[in-house]
Amino acid sequence: MSPTAQGLIPILATPFSPDGSLDLPSLRRLTEFQLASGVDGVAVLGMASEAFALTSAERRVVTEEVSTVVGSAVPLIVGVAATSAVTAAEQASDSIESGADAVMVLPPFMVQADPAQLIEFYVAVAATGSEVMVQDAPGVTGVAISPQQIADLSRIPGVSSVKVEAPPTAAKVAAVVDQIAEPDFVVLGGLNAQFLLDELAAGAVGTMPACEIPDLLEPVISAWRERRYDDARTQFDLLLPLLAYGLQPGIAWAVHKEVLVRRGLIEHPTVRLPARALDARGRVGLSAILDRLGLTRLTPQTGLR
Repeated sequence: MSPTAQGLIPILATPFSPDGSLDLPSLRRLTEFQLASGVDGVAVLGMASEAFALTSAERRVVTEEVSTVVGSAVPLIVGVAATSAVTAAEQASDSIESGADAVMVLPPFMVQADPAQLIEFYVAVAATGSEVMVQDAPGVTGVAISPQQIADLSRIPGVSSVKVEAPPTAAKVAAVVDQIAEPDFVVLGGLNAQFLLDELAAGAVGTMPACEIPDLLEPVISAWRERRYDDARTQFDLLLPLLAYGLQPGIAWAVHKEVLVRRGLIEHPTVRLPARALDARGRVGLSAILDRLGLTRLTPQTGLR
């Protein structure tokens, strides 16, 4: 069976009302827009989703809502960020029961595993019957996973892919691709797609960015697939300031949500503690980037259903 993760798979923000409660109508509208943009999959409960601020019950609600909207149109990938094998397995099982097609799993990071324990950890998650993506994100977890360790993990039944977010990402993608012997194991890029073209050139089969501009990233990937490399670069270079702006520690979630509000995809830019709202200076800087891109509020005529 081919790995579920391929192509453009945006990670959905989790919209909140001003009182901090889940805003499900905005979540449904946001999901519909991803499908209308031609994505290859959607993901929830990743880093861009503020999953760290959601309760277990809210995790299930978010997954079920998005699964209902997506149906069988594209795969749904759900993030797992637990701190032990037993809690990661529990989150993975809950995700599959709620409609996930695969789970994206961070390594244990509160107590770091040695190489043998890392394999045991992913074996335990895969034993739930979940298709597993390894999330290699040392900037957040402090856990470095070497290309050889990823190759070892690729031999676990059910572990089908890795999302590389260890900079420099293109070099890491190439090193992992060189190590992998399993024909059905694939590599995707991360870090909000800011090195997308380099990652694709290094052997990545896709990317998992935040969700505010899937309609602008899809043509870049399509041009690359069609070997129109100059077109891909020209289009991609225009997006780089926004992609980089959305990676700022502490305010990344607010940046994504401000863009989504401006585009009419969600109602409010509310974030949960310890994420921080964008201040006036940040909004001015972001508006300048969006104005240069010509991003305005979407309507039924311009892509919003």
